[in-house]
Amino acid sequence: MFDLLNVLLYGVLTGVIAYLLGSISFSIIFTKLFSHKQDIRTMGSGNAGATNVLRSVGPKAAICTFIFDFAKGILSVFIGRQLFAYMTTFTSIEGIGSGELIQYGAYIAGFCCAMGHIFPIFFGFKGGKGVLTSWAIIALIDWRAFVMVIVVFIIVFLFSRIVSLASICAAASFPVFTLIFNYFVDYQHQSSAAGPTSMLYVVSTVIIALLQAGILIYKHRSNIQRLLAGEEKKITVKKKN
Repeated sequence: MFDLLNVLLYGVLTGVIAYLLGSISFSIIFTKLFSHKQDIRTMGSGNAGATNVLRSVGPKAAICTFIFDFAKGILSVFIGRQLFAYMTTFTSIEGIGSGELIQYGAYIAGFCCAMGHIFPIFFGFKGGKGVLTSWAIIALIDWRAFVMVIVVFIIVFLFSRIVSLASICAAASFPVFTLIFNYFVDYQHQSSAAGPTSMLYVVSTVIIALLQAGILIYKHRSNIQRLLAGEEKKITVKKKN
């Protein structure tokens, strides 16, 4: 019971820290810095994301947004792993290895950071769609899934030149690749670098991936409506006179 309480406590601590990090909306911050204190949520598509910053403000602000949104995802997962790694020095759960527990910390941190980005407490719970931050999270959680998700994004984008469509397809592929690698590779062959993989881990991680993908796709609902109507814009860079 004491060990389970430790896991719960560290899970909550990890989630809160990651959520607060995710709530730092760099698209809003850099737009204010580069465009005379305007709010990116009142410009262009109204989305607090790098693509809208690129279209509405310019490449400098967009690059800064890209780097920092990606970095906060990496930092969140790193903190989650470190907290759970420390916890495993005095906590053990029967049937779950320390490496698997540490991965739980990574998934919790990643999911909560993405939720902070989408629903930031510091900016009225109105944030971005979480694509860049989610990429960083996936990269640290499972590089194999990250590579495949990026491949999906690139292929769709090259054919369509529409960032939102590529993002939706990439998000939808995340739980699929999570299932493929965590079950068909790691569980079936017990080949995970984190140690033996349990069915609980497979189910938990696929559910988290489904939730994260579902929320990302839901946040793109206005884009989906424009896609169906043939009105979604292709990527362009704002030209200054």
